[in-house]
Formats: sequence, structure tokens, C-alpha cells
Amino acid sequence: PNPGLPSTHHRRVACAFRDQSLFQIFQISLTSLHQLKINVVYRLQELALSLSLKCLSFDFVGTSIDESSEEFGTVQLPSSWKGVVEDSSTLQIFFEYYAITKPPLSKEALESLVRLASVRRSLFTNDAARSKFLAHLITGTKEILQTGQGLADHDNYHEFCRLLGRFRVNYQLSELVNLEGYSDWIRLVAEFTSKSLQSWQWASSSVFYLLGLWSRLVTSVPYLKGDAPSLLDEFVPKITEGFITTRFDSVQAGFPDDLSENPLDNVELLQDQLDCFPCLCRFQYENSSLYIINIVEPILQVYTERAQIQTADNSELSIIEAKLAWIVHIVAAILKVKQCTGCSSESQELMDAELSARVLRLINVTDNGLHSQRYGEVSKQRLDRAILTFFQHFRKSYVGDQAMHSSKQLYARLSELLGLHDQFLLLNVIVGKIATNLKYYTENGEVIDHTLSLFLELASGYMTGKLLLKLDTVKFIVAHHTREHFPFLEEYRCSRSRTTFYYTLGWLIFMEDSTVAFKSSMDPLLQVFNRLESTPETMFRTDTVKYALVGLMRDLRGIAMATNSRRTYGLLFDWLYPAHMPILLKGISHLADRPETRSREKAKAQVSSHGIPPLKGESDPKSSCWGKG
Repeated sequence: PNPGLPSTHHRRVACAFRDQSLFQIFQISLTSLHQLKINVVYRLQELALSLSLKCLSFDFVGTSIDESSEEFGTVQLPSSWKGVVEDSSTLQIFFEYYAITKPPLSKEALESLVRLASVRRSLFTNDAARSKFLAHLITGTKEILQTGQGLADHDNYHEFCRLLGRFRVNYQLSELVNLEGYSDWIRLVAEFTSKSLQSWQWASSSVFYLLGLWSRLVTSVPYLKGDAPSLLDEFVPKITEGFITTRFDSVQAGFPDDLSENPLDNVELLQDQLDCFPCLCRFQYENSSLYIINIVEPILQVYTERAQIQTADNSELSIIEAKLAWIVHIVAAILKVKQCTGCSSESQELMDAELSARVLRLINVTDNGLHSQRYGEVSKQRLDRAILTFFQHFRKSYVGDQAMHSSKQLYARLSELLGLHDQFLLLNVIVGKIATNLKYYTENGEVIDHTLSLFLELASGYMTGKLLLKLDTVKFIVAHHTREHFPFLEEYRCSRSRTTFYYTLGWLIFMEDSTVAFKSSMDPLLQVFNRLESTPETMFRTDTVKYALVGLMRDLRGIAMATNSRRTYGLLFDWLYPAHMPILLKGISHLADRPETRSREKAKAQVSSHGIPPLKGESDPKSSCWGKG
């Protein structure tokens, strides 16, 4: 397109093409496909299939934003296409081409079917026509499932999973169960899903679509009317158990050296795998949770015993930690779904308590005995990140004003199992884990950042923030935020985390609304100022002083970010000015030519002199070397 023309002009041209020419082109492609099925000319078949797919992929309503994504919503075919779509030969020709061609042509045939399966409901003349269309899709996919033809090719396999996944987007469970052949189809889909889960190395990116289909089916069960059986009670538990079992198999088999391939190290991949799975667990929650408990209990027992046994080979322990990390992530995802689905029945709350109790018991083990010496191990770091994720989802579901009043059954059960009868005691456990991570993880920026993210979530909540201030652990952190107690403050890899740490402390400090408490909390920073002020002029350009000054600026920046009112800003300003301005000016005069210090000094000088908060998102030059501080 001509870049000089406005987008509205391009859209008008596209609409004119859609209305005047696109349908005729699609008809030509279909006619060509029918003729070329007999007179086999590979290149012409390829062109005809490609033309059909491009017609079906047209942006009919001008809403496509990301053309690189394979995800899309409903295909908004114009009403003039109704007759062709309702004609059974249209679907059939693409199923036939899938059967008679090889990749990549067979993949394009499946892609066309994915588009046709996504056409809008209102396109059809009536419900009978739509049911006939759906029945044809069921029959065609059932034949592929029965024969397995073409599914040995990875691209075909992935596209076929996408085709099955479209059933969740465009069709209701009530429509499916009333179709002839549904029972055979759902059984074959269940078997296909189980095999896909077992082929985790090959089909990990495709399983997402299958789990999405099952998730949509089970969430539709409450709205199912009539006597036709859905058969989900029979198949969903097997899929749930298969998912957990195959995650353990993947741990046992190991992953490539590329950490991005391991879901426990790849947030997006992990989210894809866990987004839909919790709905399957909650479908028959009691059975699913008992299955999880029966799996985790012996693993937890072995992990507890290994805390007291020193061995030269820790590979087995790493596998145990990876399995526990998967279990914790699964439990966290289940708790997260409570927020989305509104599951609030007492029985489900009790099962939430049972699963949460196992994770909380695990936390008591992870930082004791020989496990307290494994903070440098990747498997231990994965487990601790999983625990932090669990805390984040548990907090959203069961900590806070509303959550407490609606979670009596959960806390009653936790009281019986662990003695945690309210959220105050639970917050103490969470903060204890936060403090442990901040103390012992000195080099792992991911764990530190995740820990601080959880800490900030707790501190920035009104009720949880007030409760935190009553905890002895939080009082200690606020009063002793020094390198001696939190060594990560000295580590270069975690240098950016200092600002988040002090931003969180700032929230807590200013929440007390006390000048005395503020000044007392600033004592550790005051000591740094005093040391800098006593530093001889000749030493001010040394690395030690430079790193100390840079660290101090990061810390003050975090405190400044937490000043959200005139009163809190005034507290910080009065503390800085005029007593500590000379050291800032000295830093500017001596270190202005150092790129790693110049932006920090400038930002803090602006805060002190003009009340301008430092810019967020500032990046440090790659060439800088922060070292300690």
C-alpha cells in the first residue's frame, strides 16, 4: 500500500475489494480445487489451496491488529457467502485435500478448515443449517482421529490441535452432545489428548489448544440441559491425572541446556500450560485434589528426610525439587481460578485448604537442614519461585477484607492442619519466606525480583499493609535494611532491585504516619551519608565511594517513589535538605564525568531542589560496572 495515504483510504479500498471481488475469487479457488482433485498437478493444487486460505484469512471487518499471530476470533464472513459455507462440499473438499496431499499442502487444508470452523453463528440460515455444518466438522475430525493420517507431521499435528481448539470458541457443549457420533468423537479426542500429553517433548506447544477445549467443555456443564450425556465425568479425570504424570515424566527425562525450553524457567510457556488446567481440576475437585495429595505426600516425605542426609550426588534431589515445583505451580493455578470462576462452595474451600497446607508444610522444609545450603542450585530457585507464585495467588483469593469474611472454612481447616487460624498468622509465614529469600539469595536477580514483587503487593494493599506493620519480621526489615542483613544490596546483578526494595519500605514507613518512625527507619541510610561525609576529598573518585553513592541514590529513589502526598514528600525533603545536600553536590562535582553516576545524581538533585520525581524506566549504560553498593 501507498504509505502516503491515510488508513481510512486503505480500508475503503479493502472493503470495496471484499464486496466486489473477494467472493468470486474464493469461488474460483473452490472450483479449481474440485477440478484439480482429479487432474493432479501439484503446483496448481498448491496455488488453489493457498488462494482459498488467503480468501478465508481476509480481514473482513478491519479489526486485525497483529497479522503475525495465529490467534484470531470469529471469522466475519459476509452474508453473501452463506450459500457456499452451508454447502457441504465446501468443507468436504478441504477434508479430502488433507487426505490426498502431503505437507505443506495438507497443513494449508487444515488451516482453511480452522477458518471455516470459526465463521460467525449468524451467518447460517437457521439452527438446523448450523447443526449440519457442525456435524460435518465432527465427522471429518473423527475420521482423522481414527486413522491418524498426516498427524506424524508436526505442522499438521499442531494445526489439527488448533482445529479442535476452535470448537471451544464457536460451539456450545449443548450443541455438541446432541449430535450423532458425539460419544465416539469425545472419546477419540480424549485419547488424542492423553497421547499428546505423553508426547510432551514434541507436542508441548499444541497441548494448549486441547486443554482449552476441555476447559471450555467443563465450564459449560452447569448450563447443559436435556438428557444427552456429556461423558466428561469419564474422560476429564484421566486427562487431569495424565497432565500431572507427564509433567513429572518431563522432569525425569530432563530438558535441553537451553533454559527457555523448560516451562519452569519460561513464564509464558508455563502460563500456557497452566491457564486451562485448573478448570479441569475443579470439575471433579475432590478427586483431583486427593490425587494431587497422594502424589505430593511421599515426595514431600522424601524431601524432608533428605534435609538431614548429606550425599555427593544431588541429581535426585534436583528432580524431587522440580517435581515439587510443578505441584506448587499447579496448586497456585487452582487457587487463581477461584478468583475467575467464583467457586465458593464450602467443599471446594476445604480442598483449597488441604492443598495449600501441603505447600505451607513444604515451606517449612525448604529452608531447613541441608536444603538451606542449596540456594545456588537452579532446581531450588525454581521451587522458591513456584512458592512465591503460590503466595501471590493465595493472597488474591484468601487474604484481605472481603476474602477473610468469605473464607472461614479454609482458615478453620488450616487451623486444624497447621495452626494457622487467620490471615495474620499466614502473613507471618509469607513475610518469613520473603525475609529468608532476601537474606540468602545474593546473586539470583529473578528470585529477588519475584520476592520483592510479592512484598510490594502486600505492602501496597491497605489492609495487608497495616497488618504487615504489626509483624516483628517487618519491623526488623524496616529498622535494619543494611547489607549485613540483606547481602543482595551489595550484588551487582540485583542492583536495580534496590529501588523496588526501598519503594516497598517507603510504603510501609509512610503508612505509620509518624515523623519519629520515619527518622528511625532512615537511620541505615543516615549512616551511609555520615560515612560519605567523613570521606577525604582525595578518595571521592575511588570505586568504593562511587558505588556507595550510586547505591544510596537508588535507595533514596525508591523512598521518593513512595511519597504520594504532600506530607510524605515533606518528610523526605526535610530529611534531605539542607543537612545532606553538600554530599550530593560533592558527588556531582567529583563524579559528573562518570556515566553510571551522572544520571543518579541529576535525578536526586532534581528531587531535592525542585520536587521533580526521578524518571521511571531509566536504563544504565551497558558499559557501566556497578560492583558493590
